[in-house]
Amino acid sequence: MMYNIDKLYEAVAKKGAVCVGLDTSPSYVPSGALKNAVSSAAAVLDYNKSVIDATFDVCACYKAQIAYYEALGLEGLSAYAETLRYIRKKNGLVIADIKRGDIADTAHHYALAHFAGEFEADFVTLSPYMGVDSLEPWLRYVESAGKGAFALMRTSNKGMRDFEYRELKDGGRLYHAVGDKLSGLAADYAGVYGYGAFGAVVGCTEPEEAVEIRRTYANLFFLIPGYGSQGGAADDVAALLQNGNGGVANASRSILKAWIADVADGADQMDSSKAAEAARNEAVRMRDAIRDAVERKKGIQ
Repeated sequence: MMYNIDKLYEAVAKKGAVCVGLDTSPSYVPSGALKNAVSSAAAVLDYNKSVIDATFDVCACYKAQIAYYEALGLEGLSAYAETLRYIRKKNGLVIADIKRGDIADTAHHYALAHFAGEFEADFVTLSPYMGVDSLEPWLRYVESAGKGAFALMRTSNKGMRDFEYRELKDGGRLYHAVGDKLSGLAADYAGVYGYGAFGAVVGCTEPEEAVEIRRTYANLFFLIPGYGSQGGAADDVAALLQNGNGGVANASRSILKAWIADVADGADQMDSSKAAEAARNEAVRMRDAIRDAVERKKGIQ
């Protein structure tokens, strides 16, 4: 069967390696649109839809961080569910950024919640640090529905060194142990393009490690955070790709808040659709910058 990871590979080949992060705070919505909405959650949903419509042809997928919606209560979770449905109705791909990491029946119910029902997504993010058995309930949906996941491996936050960089007695670091396990799972659930249905979260903020990570885990598709506000650049993303594919680079604030650079004091007059044009322009700029970096990488190999 074709896994969602295969669909994502094809989307990257067609549209580029940008993942638009819908980590949408009400403060990212133009004040005029926020003022005219019936609620903050409604404003977020309207803005999300405008951004999705404006960027659909220039990004491979979307990532919705559930915390931003949980913070808005029940209305926020309704906006989250509708955002996911809106993307999937357009035959787009969406990653639910939920970072779950539990075992047994609890993990089973998390998987049921996010791979079926009102919160259904194409991919999820998972924390594997309780062990491989925390991933197993999610694997059932790989087999039955082609679903996929990205497990935290080498992240982009400063605190990653607290644990992920711990040296192992038999060599390597803790994140290598995670990568090794994920690579084994990828071999068991390999898609038509050679990538496993489960991939890894690998940040682009440590470029000196990128070549080794990409070479070692050639069968893992990467979800790549850290671009833009965290300091990662297009060349850093390109180093984690394979011929321009095998990963998607996420950007949230730099895309969602791109409209701010287009206004001085006219935010009250800017609506969501106009702000979404700025989001599209930033997504195109990011896509093209990564493509150029991939070409430069090919030129020096």
